[in-house]
Amino acid sequence: MAVHNDIGRWGEDVAANLLTQKNYHILQRNWRIGHLEVDIIAEDAQTIAFVEVKTRTTQFGNKMPEEYVDKEKEMNICRAANAYIKMNRINKQIRFDVISILVDSTTNQITRLEHIENAFYPPMRTISAGSYSGYSRWHTKNKRKGL
Repeated sequence: MAVHNDIGRWGEDVAANLLTQKNYHILQRNWRIGHLEVDIIAEDAQTIAFVEVKTRTTQFGNKMPEEYVDKEKEMNICRAANAYIKMNRINKQIRFDVISILVDSTTNQITRLEHIENAFYPPMRTISAGSYSGYSRWHTKNKRKGL
């Protein structure tokens, strides 16, 4: 297995421990649906947090780990969250967080650990009534064909 996979898994362990210390209950780790994945799904009394964990051993081009969560990654996390919410009939507030971990590559010590709550928000059309079932896409496509 590649070293970056080991570092990523280690970072997810650190993030899960941080969330547990903050009194979150870890519901899922590496939850997948199709090609979509959420690193950690955690909840407290009022909220479910969909958490992306970014761990880096060096700071490339002055970018912090959380800056590697681009718009495409955000959309994929939102789509996965939408599926999870529908599949589990979640009726809580939701939030999208990023946990950023920077590690010194020579000492293996954490030099920065930050939990960014509400790191991003889903676009309005990402989470919709028919998006998980595929009905909305089918209906729109076939409506144009006159079906």
